[in-house]
Amino acid sequence: MTTDHGRAGRREWLGLALLLLPTLVLAMDMGVLFFAVPFIATDLRPSGTQQLWIMDMYSFLLAGLLIPMGALGDRIGRRRLLIGGTAAFAAASLVAAWTDGANQLIAARALLGVAGAVFGPSTLALVRNMFPDPKQRQAAIGAWSGVMMAGATLGPVVGGLLMEHFWWGSAFLIAVPVMLLAMAAAPFLLPEYRAPQQGRFDVAGAVLSVATVLPVVYGIKTLAVDGWSLRPSLVLLAGLLVGVGLAVRLRTAAHPLIDLSLFRIRTYSGAITVNTIAMFAMMGFCLFTSQYLQLVKGYGPLAASLWALLPSVGVGAAVGGFGALAGRVRPAVLLTAGFLASAAGFAAMAFVAPDSSLVLPLTAAGIISAGAVGTVSITGEMVLSAAPAERAGAAGATSETAQELGSSLGIAVLGAAGAAIYRTRMDGAAPTAARDTLGGAVTTAAHLPGDAAEQLLTTARDAFTAGLHVAALVGVVVMLGAALAAHLLMRHLRPAGQPAANSPVVQTT
Repeated sequence: MTTDHGRAGRREWLGLALLLLPTLVLAMDMGVLFFAVPFIATDLRPSGTQQLWIMDMYSFLLAGLLIPMGALGDRIGRRRLLIGGTAAFAAASLVAAWTDGANQLIAARALLGVAGAVFGPSTLALVRNMFPDPKQRQAAIGAWSGVMMAGATLGPVVGGLLMEHFWWGSAFLIAVPVMLLAMAAAPFLLPEYRAPQQGRFDVAGAVLSVATVLPVVYGIKTLAVDGWSLRPSLVLLAGLLVGVGLAVRLRTAAHPLIDLSLFRIRTYSGAITVNTIAMFAMMGFCLFTSQYLQLVKGYGPLAASLWALLPSVGVGAAVGGFGALAGRVRPAVLLTAGFLASAAGFAAMAFVAPDSSLVLPLTAAGIISAGAVGTVSITGEMVLSAAPAERAGAAGATSETAQELGSSLGIAVLGAAGAAIYRTRMDGAAPTAARDTLGGAVTTAAHLPGDAAEQLLTTARDAFTAGLHVAALVGVVVMLGAALAAHLLMRHLRPAGQPAANSPVVQTT
């Protein structure tokens, strides 16, 4: 329990450690199947469309349901939702591990996305209840943010290691003991919290929220990976139109899913904006880094993923450093510094060449990620502190959804910039597949004689790095703009250890 001075004690820190475990698995599951796809394809023989849905169904439903489940947790109890969600996640993982058909695996991935959305917002919202002291809460949210990013990075690596020794279903089984532990220990280490007098759950708002987020995320991701086509464009447009209806519902409902008045709080809206831009930077360039390691430098998937772990050293240092400084330095200064660091990392990426030493791209990627994750570790505390305690679940879920949209936009915008330059740089006489993507060029070159293959690969790799340079320059501009926005939006805030006089007091139960 908390001490008489409002500071968290041993139980709260043990509770935080418990919360970090399902958070890690939740993030890892987004990429743990990357290296399992060939094995799934051999065993289950999915069609191309089915294979895409096996990979994407989880993240789509997770993103679409975060906000409704965050609001539901505020009403019926965050610990209760966490226990139910982790139990459902363990059960869905067992089902996924032993499915014998592609459609069944898609359905199991959908169940995993739903279960993850059920407990995901509660992990962050409970931190709000457990750590009333601003400095301690900043450290706890920094740890949560770091684990979330680490999980996204570790997912493919863990999946690759498992595929070296076990069958593809093992990628799901690693979640089972973690979820069972969280379910069993939660009643002893975590407080229960439900908001008083929240009113009836807004079912119509929840439906509109899902109908907005799912098509938008699907449209952005599909356009980013496959290029422009009519169907995802129409789906994206439909999601945006439903979003207009959602905004009307949130303004008129007696008990709305999200209290739009929160966005009039400059700290809250500014923190979510900063969060979105930070994820735009970090995840938007992951696509280039992985392709550079595999298709330009020639590393296998597992070796490439292991090299890609090196930038996470900078991420860990950034989370610790930003957390240590948060109690003494104004948030505007820290956020501006984080974005300027990311801008410097993007600028360094503009000098990467096909024959560059790995030191340059990996160091640049580390700086980009460190600046982005450092800002997220700061803004997470702002979102929860600015929102009333009874709205922490919905507030945290809104922030997580914004991060997902930022990731999708980063992949779409930076990916589109790089792809456009790649296509213009490729020789018009090259085969169609080679003109579209670097992966297509590598596949095409495998069927050409030696000199022709080498010439095609050289041209394609030069074109890819030219696209990488343009995407990096776009990143520089975006990060500089974000640094200016962070300064203007957050300059009124004091350090985390010096809350304003009207800061809300958090009560735990």
